[in-house]
Amino acid sequence: MGNLDWIASGIVLLTVFFVLKISKVKNPIVEKILDWFPAILFAYVIPAGFTHLFGWDLSAVFLHGLSRNWIIPITLLAVMSALPLRQLAIVGVRPLVLFFVGSLIIASLPVLLVLTFSAVDSASSELFIGESYWKGLVPIVGGWIGGSTSQLILKELAQTPESLFLSVLVLDNILVNIWTILMFQFIKKGETLSTLFGIKDPIPDQSTVDLKNGGRRIFPWITLFIFLAIASIIFLLEISFLGMVVSLSVIGLLLGNLIKLWNTRFSLQLGGICIVLVMAILGLRLDFSNLSLPWEFVFLVVIWLILHFVGMLICAKALKLNLVWVPIASMANLGGISTAPAVTAAYRKDLMPHAVLLAILSMVTGTGWGMLTIYLFQTL
Repeated sequence: MGNLDWIASGIVLLTVFFVLKISKVKNPIVEKILDWFPAILFAYVIPAGFTHLFGWDLSAVFLHGLSRNWIIPITLLAVMSALPLRQLAIVGVRPLVLFFVGSLIIASLPVLLVLTFSAVDSASSELFIGESYWKGLVPIVGGWIGGSTSQLILKELAQTPESLFLSVLVLDNILVNIWTILMFQFIKKGETLSTLFGIKDPIPDQSTVDLKNGGRRIFPWITLFIFLAIASIIFLLEISFLGMVVSLSVIGLLLGNLIKLWNTRFSLQLGGICIVLVMAILGLRLDFSNLSLPWEFVFLVVIWLILHFVGMLICAKALKLNLVWVPIASMANLGGISTAPAVTAAYRKDLMPHAVLLAILSMVTGTGWGMLTIYLFQTL
């Protein structure tokens, strides 16, 4: 390795160590900062700060190939293998329908909004289509539905420019944090609003689903060896990036659901660490010189978020489903594995397993919904 490779490796390792440590700090001030500037964003910005401060060009170091060919595949396997399909029955059909309608709205609405904006103003058409700003909307789909893993994969599939991706990350985190606060308030009024809407739907009894992986499980090092073996085979086959995503998604689901002793907890932990690692490597390519977004872009994303919620309210009313499920399903779509259970706990802690399962389902379907968004945009 050359000097720049060593420098890049040092920066990435220091960044990952810092992010993992700060995310566990129990300090009110630090926790408040992380509420608005999540630790995962530090993983992207810190390496970029080093490159900008010292004028290093680390866009061609070996870590980028390592990330694409090995770390992202292992991340995808880890996340996909964490979905216990047999346990989805506790959620029920109607909440699942509501959840998927919310996902469909997120995936399809940006295309409809771009078409609407373009019909009203030709400058918007030039911005989103001519200047390819639609590529910044695709990672938002992945970030909202699937979380960081899907966001990173869809960034690669859509070929989103680094500067645009950073701006999207900042906007995304601001909006999701505001949305989380609003959902904390809405879920507390869910029963009252259900009555107001004429909906009489009981909330299910406390679930007995075990999400803690009790009992004997495959040793973590064996799980990691399985991931490495599968990633090696995929690498040797030299299939396309899209083919890799589809193949590993299926393989991950099979691993987690066919092997009874599968270590789901370790898979989620490994996936979280790998996400931080991928983000830190991506930050090495970041250029701060173009950190901005046109107001049309921001306005479209805000309208997109509001209409997502309105659509879910209409769907819940049509299904005669308790409106408590709307913020739960919305946060599973937008907030993910951490915020969905947190919002749910503000209403009833015994519903947290339902929120966790929906959030995990969101994690493993986000990439697919983002591919649909890419397909729709490419047909324009």
